[in-house]
Amino acid sequence: MQTYRHPGRSTVRRPRMLLAAGLVAGLLALSGCGASDSASDASSGDSKRALGAAERGAADAASGKTEQGAGGAASQRKKSDALPAGTHVIRTATLSVEVRNVPKAAAVARSVAEGSGGLVADEETERVDDTHEMSHLVLRVPQGAYDAVLKELAGTGKLLSRTSSAKDVTDQVVDVESRIATQRASVARVRKLMEQAGKLSDVVTLEGELSSRQASLESLLARQASLADRTSLATVTLDLSEPETAAKDGDDGPGFLDALLGGWHAFVTVLLWLAMAAGAAAPFLAALAVLLLLWRLLRHRLPGRREPRTPGAAGTSPTPPAS
Repeated sequence: MQTYRHPGRSTVRRPRMLLAAGLVAGLLALSGCGASDSASDASSGDSKRALGAAERGAADAASGKTEQGAGGAASQRKKSDALPAGTHVIRTATLSVEVRNVPKAAAVARSVAEGSGGLVADEETERVDDTHEMSHLVLRVPQGAYDAVLKELAGTGKLLSRTSSAKDVTDQVVDVESRIATQRASVARVRKLMEQAGKLSDVVTLEGELSSRQASLESLLARQASLADRTSLATVTLDLSEPETAAKDGDDGPGFLDALLGGWHAFVTVLLWLAMAAGAAAPFLAALAVLLLLWRLLRHRLPGRREPRTPGAAGTSPTPPAS
């Protein structure tokens, strides 16, 4: 039995199937675009409500990368000696010198520090036992004149002790510089977000974040200034003292003037003691004088006391002797 097939039915079904598949693909594409648009709108709203949280995370990640790069650059600079200008060192020294005259030596130290372009940060002078003086000076001198200044100060007298130290802070300087650059960029981003904020709550939140970041930036700037000061000027502590036997060596023994002065002091001391004794006895002497005067007055006025008569006086006859 022979089956009959229509010649155009298969050719007609194929274009219909292709058309249906194209329509389904178009609908899927349109739905995907709509979903992506809604997702992007939702993410945009979430980022605005988060008030720049993603921005802070990106800034922190960038600061971490910058710190790593700065650390690697600092280590390379430390290993190579071809860039001495990029090395930052803090130098300190302490000198103890014995001199004949402390005021003169202190004046020399001040002139040496100021002549090298430095300054005197602190100075204390005291007299010990009324025999010799001591002086404590803190000098700040440029790094380039550090060795020359130490040599001149040590030559002002007898060097008793000397200590010096050097600390490389190149890594700290580079790290602070990178942190300052990152913090400044972060502050600028927060300011830009404040200009774009439309809600009062967003503005308040961004203002708090801006204050915190500005405080961190100011702290980093202060640290940078401190490092710059300590690496540009070295600190030299100088202790000046006189020998304790200097005053004793000048005394050759007591002389005539010393004996005369000692006698005068003894004479004045005796006079003072006598005056003190007279002052203490004055009340008793006054009372005794008053009592003596009263006794003399009362003795002449007492009744029954007559003057004795002498024999042979006028108006009297001598008693004849008994036979």
